[in-house]
Amino acid sequence: MKLSENIVDFHHYSLKAPQFEETVQFYEQLGFVIVHSWSLPDFMLEKCVMMYHEQIKVYVEICDGDADMPAQGRKRRLGEEIVENSILHICFVVKDAAKAREEALKVGATDLSNGVFEIQLKNKLKSVDVYNSLVYSPNGEVIEFLEQVSF
Repeated sequence: MKLSENIVDFHHYSLKAPQFEETVQFYEQLGFVIVHSWSLPDFMLEKCVMMYHEQIKVYVEICDGDADMPAQGRKRRLGEEIVENSILHICFVVKDAAKAREEALKVGATDLSNGVFEIQLKNKLKSVDVYNSLVYSPNGEVIEFLEQVSF
């Protein structure tokens, strides 16, 4: 299956937000609502939310500023202007995350996930099982291939 045949939809873009609460409030003012929240200690991720905008059918994922997640650029040094972009990755919904990764590698991507991640995004009310893979495009942006999931 070609990569273009595997992709079925755009899912979300992900932001690293040093001013987490203010960023969430800003997106709420734009009409987004929180549909799930979680933490991932293995990635130094204390707070992350998935927000959805019903009218435009788009998700945005907002992660706290200390999240240790793949991103383009390098971390900012003390007192330095912003070096690392705030956009962490773009995400496509795919039928098969492993096949999407394999096909992307064949057309010039660089591996970032070494296979498929199986992660549970938990909070007190809900657990969401996620199956995804990650690559760097030849241009350097992080691309997430996410199998169908419901937040």
